[in-house]
Amino acid sequence: MAGFPFDKLMAALIQLPCGAHKADNILTLEHKVREAAAAGANLILLQELHDKRYLCQSENPTCFEEAETVPGPTTRRLGQLAADLRLVIVGSVFEKRAPGLYHNTAVVLDRDGSLAGYYRKMHIPDDPGYYEKFYFTPGDTGFRPVTTSAGNLGVMVCWDQWFPEAARSMALAGADMLLYPTAIGWNPVEEHAERKRQLDAWMTVQRGHAISNGLPLLSCNRVGTEPDPSGNSGGILFWGHSFACGPQGEMLAMAGETEETLLVEIDLKRIESVRNVWPFLRDRRIDAYEKLLLRFDDG
Repeated sequence: MAGFPFDKLMAALIQLPCGAHKADNILTLEHKVREAAAAGANLILLQELHDKRYLCQSENPTCFEEAETVPGPTTRRLGQLAADLRLVIVGSVFEKRAPGLYHNTAVVLDRDGSLAGYYRKMHIPDDPGYYEKFYFTPGDTGFRPVTTSAGNLGVMVCWDQWFPEAARSMALAGADMLLYPTAIGWNPVEEHAERKRQLDAWMTVQRGHAISNGLPLLSCNRVGTEPDPSGNSGGILFWGHSFACGPQGEMLAMAGETEETLLVEIDLKRIESVRNVWPFLRDRRIDAYEKLLLRFDDG
């Protein structure tokens, strides 16, 4: 577990509703980060696109005006906060890389305030209410952990959390834990049974990543109902339920469906002890997986 200065890590997952005013969202978020630091947090995980309402419910070219560079205003602000509080912060930015080239980017600020690294979202959805392909170019950073004073962080973003190949790639590259800033929710008209199936699937697939890779996993989702700016739908009811699980998929802590800061202690020593008795990496048949590089095996 290269990079850890301690055996146990206190993480804080901050799930919040986002209002229409960016400045108010930022002030609330900074207050919550300071509260978490006062409670002993070493690592802060924020939700996807935490400074603003989720912009991808409709296709609106004027939204590109909200994008910013990396490094830029958000990394400077979070970097100063990380340095002041001596902790690691994983944040999220609508990145403008060049005119006409934008990414959904996770940024990692180390406890000295430096930009330790970033990850550009690799899997980009295009579904009703989640028109991300209009806004974001698929990432090109690959699945490489970001090295920090809190360990090698396997940071990915939202839709990435459904793909076992992504989690495995981060584990093989030396990640000490998997982290997912997230914005996912229900269509308000969906029935209760369907909502439960979706939520159960979301949690189950991520716990599976933790188990199959022998790593702790943290997933931070937003909450609250956000209207569709186009008026073509009833908006999205973000379901919250931010959670942390251990390397056997054991649930360590889970939030509800309202504003909450989830504090959870991560026992880093369990990574090695679990992998020693469940040696999935040892028993992988790397000689037999070549067809995983195909889009589909047509025979």
